[in-house]
Amino acid sequence: MRSTTLLTTLALTGLLPLTTQAAQDASDELRLVAPPWPGVTVKSEILAQLAEPLGYRVEALEVSSTVGYQTLQSGDSDAFLAGWLPSQQQSFDAAMEAGSIVDLGNNVTGARMGFAVPGYVYEAGVTNAEQLADPEIRERFGAEIYSIESGSTVSDHLHEAVEANTYGLNQWNLRESSTPGMLAEVDAAKRDQRWILFYGWTPHWMAPAYDMEILDDPASVFGENNGQSDVRTIVARAYHAANPNMIRLLDQYELSAAEQSEFIRDFGLEEGELETVARDWLLANPERIESFLEGVTTREGKPGIAAVRASLE
Repeated sequence: MRSTTLLTTLALTGLLPLTTQAAQDASDELRLVAPPWPGVTVKSEILAQLAEPLGYRVEALEVSSTVGYQTLQSGDSDAFLAGWLPSQQQSFDAAMEAGSIVDLGNNVTGARMGFAVPGYVYEAGVTNAEQLADPEIRERFGAEIYSIESGSTVSDHLHEAVEANTYGLNQWNLRESSTPGMLAEVDAAKRDQRWILFYGWTPHWMAPAYDMEILDDPASVFGENNGQSDVRTIVARAYHAANPNMIRLLDQYELSAAEQSEFIRDFGLEEGELETVARDWLLANPERIESFLEGVTTREGKPGIAAVRASLE
């Protein structure tokens, strides 16, 4: 009781603050690694529109993920919102072993990749990659698998599966192309309601656009747990230690794969203006803003949520 009275007296006399403020960050800058992928591009812009009203300057560095890990280690960038694991495992492990990064955990729930089909094929009963060994099903697909460019990690996985005859894939033809080239084939097949098998992933606009379903993958061609992936928020260790307020925002910034797929469609497929797509998403999701900014302040120590709301009016 005496302690409570003393604390109240000190607060009233100005010797203690009446409210607890977040620790002041050392930097007013946030440099984000942002490879030219629609998902991380929009996700980084949404974060910028949250951070800038708080008093931070946000810069997006358009480099590959491999270079991005190098910049996190060298101190030339601060954070990366698209640490896809296990596909980036080698770069991630090297940076972790060097002690130069901090992993804040998954920022996208429901990310996944694998053998994909349009919704009408899934509804027709093709739900498991083991069915690809069936000659009748193979013939219905034209014995062709469409994928992205040769030399990618995904391409390596598929070539290994063909060589091992996993799911009878040595009887199939692998058609590799750019991502737009592959999706042009999927788009044409959907218009004609033809069966097509392709490499798919979510979050991406292909998920809502084609009512895409990813087949069960018991042989783990695309990784364990049916190709489930983590999309990690990775921060340079020095930045993490010096900027607790921004780290809190980064740590609480989490989306579902469905949410991200929708704004990827608005930006990547519908070709919406980046700033507009991000702002429209924030305006449509006020409850998500509250979860991102819980306990986060401006650089002056004022409530962050009020500053962001004012910026959106």
